[in-house]
Amino acid sequence: MKNMIKELKMFLILWSTQSLSQLGSAMTSFALTLWLYEKTGSALQTALLSVCSYAPYVVMSIFAGALSDRWDKKKVMLVCDTLAACCSVAVLALLKADLLQPVHMYVLNAINGLMNTVQQPAGDVAMTMITPKKHYQKTSGMRSFSNSLVTILNPVLATALFAFAGMDIVIYTDLLTFTIAFFALLLWIKLPGVEKEEGTEKESFSDAVKTGLSWLRENELVLVLILFLAGVNFVASAFDAVLPALVLPRENGGEAVLGVVTSCAGIAMLIGSLTVTVLPAPKNRIRVIYLTMLFSLGTENFLLAFTQKPFFWCVGQIIGWILVPVMSANLDVILRTTIPVDMQGRVYSCRNTLQFFTIPIGLSVGGFMVDKVCEPVMASPYGEGILTGLFGSGKGSGAAMMMFILGVLGVMICLGFGRILGRYRYMETR
Repeated sequence: MKNMIKELKMFLILWSTQSLSQLGSAMTSFALTLWLYEKTGSALQTALLSVCSYAPYVVMSIFAGALSDRWDKKKVMLVCDTLAACCSVAVLALLKADLLQPVHMYVLNAINGLMNTVQQPAGDVAMTMITPKKHYQKTSGMRSFSNSLVTILNPVLATALFAFAGMDIVIYTDLLTFTIAFFALLLWIKLPGVEKEEGTEKESFSDAVKTGLSWLRENELVLVLILFLAGVNFVASAFDAVLPALVLPRENGGEAVLGVVTSCAGIAMLIGSLTVTVLPAPKNRIRVIYLTMLFSLGTENFLLAFTQKPFFWCVGQIIGWILVPVMSANLDVILRTTIPVDMQGRVYSCRNTLQFFTIPIGLSVGGFMVDKVCEPVMASPYGEGILTGLFGSGKGSGAAMMMFILGVLGVMICLGFGRILGRYRYMETR
């Protein structure tokens, strides 16, 4: 045990402090969602916050990896985190001056998204560089564990601070966690150098971008996995846009209930993450990936669509998220053992573009469908009878209807890609 802690010392410092900063940022994002929904009452306008974060991420990721492979990873992380913190300061200043408007939030979220675009591949490669290969599955489980804690804590803490002390204290907390992470990275983290193949230093920027795409084209298994998860992300992001519109306007809903329901996803991921750290390697990682997603998407959406009680919403979240860390850990092992370390920044960024481009689309579609299609249908004479019996009545019933549509779509995506992925075999190198 002592030997393992010694081997993972750098990882533990970077992982714990970056996770703390992630918690602060997530609290600010959640509180801003509550603030904007209070002002507008629109699922679409609220979803646009996340759209603005993901749009630059999707568009620029393919270039960010090439930059990440050429630049110093530590400096990239420090600069990007600092600029993201400046965005939080700008929100605070506008709020203090009573000038904060949705358009300001969209612009600042876009800048935040751009910083995350450049920072993430650098951070992913940094984690690989300081982690012994034999600990990949364990550290992947630990990262899922911290993500789960963030998911559990951020809505509860953000809701509590927002309700009792206002938006100001949420942002102050965000800035405090940033400061801790910044100085931990600056003072204590030393990244080893990466041996590059001959000729890599002379590779042009445009060639570096093309190299990542070429590698994916030559490795069909990874490409198909990425495209499968792009479909999963479309459904999951649309779900994220629909969930506030399902919970907040209900008679037995509201901000506190939304916080608890959201936290249940984190509790489920926490349990799943702890399980991953002790599970032996499965015989077929590919099969685990698509079967876990079939279970998640084929249960949660339907349960939330057909129930109107917070207890069942919480159960749905737990069922839907408990196996996500299992999927993530197996995908992480496949990527880290398949992609050469000196190319991971480029390939990961191409992966980000292809796997996550559906997120802003899903958020937009989810918000649009609730506001412009499902809620009007449920409020019209067409919504009477069987639809009301299935999804309830009043504001929020249209969101329930959309949950049902997402459940059907999620099952279709998993079954379709499951047949394709069944043709591939993955041999793990140790």
